[in-house]
Order: sequence, then structure tokens, then C-alpha cells
Amino acid sequence: MLAPVAPQSVAQSPTHDSSPGKVVIGGSPVSAEAHPWVVALSSRARFGPRRSGQFCGGALVGPRTAVTAAHCLSREVLGADSSRVDDLRVITGRGDLTSTAGREIAVESSEVNPDYDPASNRGDVAVLHLASSVPGDSVLPLAQEGDSGYRAGTPASVYGWGDTTGRADYATTLHAARVNVLPDADCRRAYPGSLDGTYDPATMMCAGLKRGGKDACQGDSGGPLVARGKLVGLVSWGIGCGQAGRPGVYTRISAVRSFVGDQSGAPAPAGS
Repeated sequence: MLAPVAPQSVAQSPTHDSSPGKVVIGGSPVSAEAHPWVVALSSRARFGPRRSGQFCGGALVGPRTAVTAAHCLSREVLGADSSRVDDLRVITGRGDLTSTAGREIAVESSEVNPDYDPASNRGDVAVLHLASSVPGDSVLPLAQEGDSGYRAGTPASVYGWGDTTGRADYATTLHAARVNVLPDADCRRAYPGSLDGTYDPATMMCAGLKRGGKDACQGDSGGPLVARGKLVGLVSWGIGCGQAGRPGVYTRISAVRSFVGDQSGAPAPAGS
């Protein structure tokens, strides 16, 4: 299943293949300048200098606010409490992680969704408060319940620097894969409740291709799933990478919109 890049100081041993954390399988390189809201989460102290210390992805949703998967900030991933990681940053505008392009912005503080359940992956989102602002046109709007981006069959794109083959071949350049939002019935059938994980339509969505071949993978966790110009999901969990019948599972942004809005200073509209 998906997992963030393993820290230098921690040897991760997932108990089963549906542990969180996914890079983009079946994708193509894309420009960071054309997708300014995509960010890389970085800690060189924990993950080393190669690839700018990237270990997860995220998205800018406010001038000083980004979102990522809550599991990216866990002790299992970071090897320590997130408050003890002194060099946690988001990187913007850097498509090639071996370059010095773009900006590295310190994370001043973070808030994990209080409803996040690590055992089930429900509510898998955290908000990052940044030390400096980004331009307004770098911010991605949040989807809300009822938006057309959640309709089954809607084309969507997932972004990240993760594993591109399923064999720990981590990308140095930003990739995107075109997938389709899948019906909840397909997602339930793929993850009916077992050691493989349980799909919860209230807090999750899934996307991929029925034949497989395009998906997020290790290192893509927290990265954005975008449909119709809005953030609809964040890479959360799944089985394998790009397998037929095993779509990627994403945090449903509409389900956590109020929490994200409260943390970013822009509360969700009434009824959302």
C-alpha cells in the first residue's frame, strides 16, 4: 500500500499492505509553475538531502496554509513527534527536487484533524501553518459536498514525487496521473473490511482506472487530487500501486472542509 518515504532514522515495517503512504504510477512530468499549489513536504534532518528531503506531498489552500495527510506527521513516519522536527518545510515552485528553484517555507505549526483515526485512516488530514505567505493565485479552492468533482466518472489528476514503478523508484520531478473518480460501490467492493482496509464513503473517496495502471504510490501521501479546478482529495491509502481492482483511496475534502477552513481562517459556508 501507500507509504511516505522512509526516514533515515526509522526502519518502517508496515504490518500489512494497506498502511498509508503513496509516487505517481502511470503519470507524466508536469511543470510546478503551471501547478503552483502543489507542495513537497521536506525535512532534510529526517530524510536526507537528496530530493530536497521530500517525504510527502500537500496543497496550498490559503496564503499561509497548506494541507497534507495527517499520517505524514505521525511518529511512525517522522521518527519523532512533529513538534520536534525543527526543519519541517513546504517547498513551492520546485518541480525538480534536485534543483534550488522555488521557495522553501518553514512550517510554524501544524494541526492534525481531531477526528483522524489512524486505525481506519478516517479523517486523514492535517493543516500546516506557514511562516510566510504565498501569492493568492497559488491557492487551490476546496471542494464542498455536492460539487461536480465528486461525481463518478469525473476526470481528476493526482500529483506527487513518489514511486513511479512500485519498486521504490522515487521521482525527482513532479508527476501527475489522470484518473477517474470511481463510484462508492466500486470502492467498497475493493476494500470491504479486512486487513486490507475498510472504505468509508463519508470520509473517503477513491479514484483510478478500472484496468489499473495509474495511481499514487509510496512518497505521494498527502498529495492533491484535483477535479474541475478544486481540491477534492488527498492521497491517503490503498493496496499496492496501480493494481486493477485496487484503486487509490483519498481523504474526502468535503468531509474535512470545516476543520480546514477553521484552521486557515476562512470558515466553510453554512451547510458545507
